[in-house]
Amino acid sequence: MCPTLPEYVRHWAENTPDRRAFTFVEHPAPHSRGVHRTLTWRRLDVRVRALAARLAGQAGPGDRVALLCPQGTEYVTAFLAALAAGLVAVPLYPPGLPGHADRLSGVLADARCSVVVTTSRCRDEVRDFLGPDGPRIVVADEVPDDDAGDWRPVPPDAGATAYLQYTSGSTRAPAGVEISHGNVVANARQALAAYGADTRPVTCVGWLPLYHDMGLVLSVAAPVTRGALSVLMDPAAFLHEPVRWLRLLSAHPNAVSAAPNFAYDYCAATVSEDQKEGLRLDRVTALINGSEPVRPGTADRFHAAFAGQGLAPRTHCPSYGLAEATVFVCAARPGEPIGRFALDRDALAAGKALPARADDPRAVLLAGCGTPAGQRVRIADPVTRALLSEGEVGEIWVQGPNVGRGYWNRGPGDVFGAEFADAEAAPGGWLRTGDLGTVLEGQLVVTGRLKDLIIVDGRNHYPQDVEATAQDSDPAVRRDRLAAFAVPGGAGERVVIVAEHARTVRLAELDVPAVVRAVRGAVSARHGLRLADVVLVPPGTVPRTSSGKVSRALTRARYLEGAYGGQAAAATAGAAG
Repeated sequence: MCPTLPEYVRHWAENTPDRRAFTFVEHPAPHSRGVHRTLTWRRLDVRVRALAARLAGQAGPGDRVALLCPQGTEYVTAFLAALAAGLVAVPLYPPGLPGHADRLSGVLADARCSVVVTTSRCRDEVRDFLGPDGPRIVVADEVPDDDAGDWRPVPPDAGATAYLQYTSGSTRAPAGVEISHGNVVANARQALAAYGADTRPVTCVGWLPLYHDMGLVLSVAAPVTRGALSVLMDPAAFLHEPVRWLRLLSAHPNAVSAAPNFAYDYCAATVSEDQKEGLRLDRVTALINGSEPVRPGTADRFHAAFAGQGLAPRTHCPSYGLAEATVFVCAARPGEPIGRFALDRDALAAGKALPARADDPRAVLLAGCGTPAGQRVRIADPVTRALLSEGEVGEIWVQGPNVGRGYWNRGPGDVFGAEFADAEAAPGGWLRTGDLGTVLEGQLVVTGRLKDLIIVDGRNHYPQDVEATAQDSDPAVRRDRLAAFAVPGGAGERVVIVAEHARTVRLAELDVPAVVRAVRGAVSARHGLRLADVVLVPPGTVPRTSSGKVSRALTRARYLEGAYGGQAAAATAGAAG
């Protein structure tokens, strides 16, 4: 076992030099079937050492290096080169990514990077974005192979910080988690074991962005650790034509891939019968669903849609993780049935996971996220820090070699190194995830985010549960593009939903009052909640985090600023009064 990812690259370059390491599939035209560009392990090693030598001449040990590259092999080599040079990588994205310029500016200011790595394609936009006083720019694809020379990586130190993984900022301002070389190697090995990829040959297939924790670990760290082929494509190429992802899964035996919940529904809804022709999905090993929440119905719809292409019913692997733990924490194993739990809504709101009939309209249907991947998971009372028993809902705490060192420039705070009230019952320091969940039948069941809880008249309501009811109430409400949250009111918390309408209709053509009545009625009937406001907005209006999840915190802030029109502005005035 090598202590760092660059050591693994060197190992595979020496032992399997001509085997394929990374393939990036470009789609230069709207209906392109893909242009493949491949690096062998020998070629990857040369490119990593050449770029690392250049970076080492531009920055000192421990300096931060921002990766402002588009998805592709240059991103991979830039990340590994920064680590090989003893620098701290900061995985980001080019300034042209729509809707993320403010976040990019904030992260660059927080990380205080000495050098930025980009490509010739993005050089001009990066230079314009950084301005004349910005950090030095290294253009990865213009560094010649000759720069590698006899350069060797700095001596490996598993305890040193390898990169800063900035959180997606769904509930607060982005913060950079310090991930050590040991953390990322440990988590890669944990993920490989959890998905059965440590004992048999696999291909990692992915379109998730490499600046996101799951994309980085599953498409770079895990294949480098295993010596496996990683096949990449651009997220935009998937969104434009989702069958492209399925074609890559079909073309590569023993594929392991990951996507958020919405992507599986998107494929099931949009891939045509003609596009399904020729797909062979019988050789897929594992399809990881790492969203919040993971919905059993999504897995059912996806498998029903592609059963004719040979997709096995037990390839879907609901999983749980977070940036503070590198990424992977718990996973359902391929080949096992999905854990399905129908829970009583009222009991769940009171902190107890009690079974209900699956056909009960007041039941909450949740998927189990399997068991811990080489780490320890416990449930704690978030206030008293008492260790809770199976079936009790509390905050998910994690302990393992993959847990990060703390937040850059912020220290561990109350998040890393927490201790239970009874330290003997669960000794050592623990990561407080901020996520709520319980353990049922040995599986972790995630119920929501602690900071997102809606509390009205002393009762807890999970926003994603309210959102699921709202989006099922009328086909005009766009799925997974709405946010439920609480705002202050004269007599306590008031509940608001901001929802995008479906792309298939125009706002001017909608009977908006009828849609609002349908949403209000469904939420009232199922949750006993009176909605203070329902705002219907155009597609693309509800803000999302860098990982694609709806940002309830930012939606709430924009609502209170009056960004969504008259109703919001009036509610703000009422809340302030």
